Amino acid sequence: MTGDGLAARYDGLVCDPDGVVYAGAGAIDHATASLNALAIPVVYATNNASRSPHDVGEHLRSLGLHARDEAILTSSLAAAMVLARDLAPGSRVTALGGPGVAHALRAVGLCPRAPGDDGRPSAVLRGYGPRVTAADLGEAAHAIRAGARWMATNDDPTLPTERGPAPGNGSLVAAVRPAVDVDPEVIGKPHPPMYEMAADVLGTDPAGVLAVGDRLGTDIRGAVATGMAGVLVLTGVHGPADAAAAGTDRRPDYVVEDLRALHQGYPEAQRYGDWFVRGDARARVAAGRLFAEGEGMDVVRASLDAVWAAVDGGRLRGEDAGRLLTNR
Repeated sequence: MTGDGLAARYDGLVCDPDGVVYAGAGAIDHATASLNALAIPVVYATNNASRSPHDVGEHLRSLGLHARDEAILTSSLAAAMVLARDLAPGSRVTALGGPGVAHALRAVGLCPRAPGDDGRPSAVLRGYGPRVTAADLGEAAHAIRAGARWMATNDDPTLPTERGPAPGNGSLVAAVRPAVDVDPEVIGKPHPPMYEMAADVLGTDPAGVLAVGDRLGTDIRGAVATGMAGVLVLTGVHGPADAAAAGTDRRPDYVVEDLRALHQGYPEAQRYGDWFVRGDARARVAAGRLFAEGEGMDVVRASLDAVWAAVDGGRLRGEDAGRLLTNR
């Protein structure tokens, strides 16, 4: 691995672990070696609120990664920090989710309470947890209707596992919404706070940070909103067809097969007439069809350039863009 690859263009990297570093308990191929070999600092930022930064760090370290707890951000910690700005110290907050939710609230001086505990909470913090029950969701709804502030760590509809996607925090948030009269405040990606915190930890401006993730609607959209360059890695939820259909607010700057690409050169975009070129590959869109020549990731990248230009130029409907990449 070399120091002149893609990552070397940046001062720091913020990496989403789920679907990029691991799926469930196991490591994704090439992730550990690629991240450990980086010459720039790395912050791990996860929308999964069920665990504390230490627990996430233990998971990463068990896979062989050099990860410090101080360089790990969770959506529960970001949400707790927002609540702590507005609530009095020691305020009661219903903690709904895994242990990481209560841990984050205690870390910022708030008092986490279990759903249904006596007393009226000032807020309900809804984070992912595999053991959340229907009764817990009901207690959250009762507290919200009584005036508690409702905050969600994230609204990811699914969570990657070894067996495929499972219902995520967004699915649990959606279960509560019909029973209350307000929408939750959502703090995790794609909202900027977590990525802004990551830039602070890295000690650099967001423009100097490379954000890596597998989800367009959270990781990449959050990068765009924060002014970071976004890398879509094809080891998790979204693939090239999803990227082709993405709006400008969630288009990645880079698309890679796996994290080895952080140490490899990335061909610059070029255009010759109707042809969009990346390395030895080229692509164009004509009469609603995609014509592509080349192999590997470069032909995927050239195809995305061509499709996005056609959509932005009004020559292709956004809903048809994904079909062109699917049918390649």
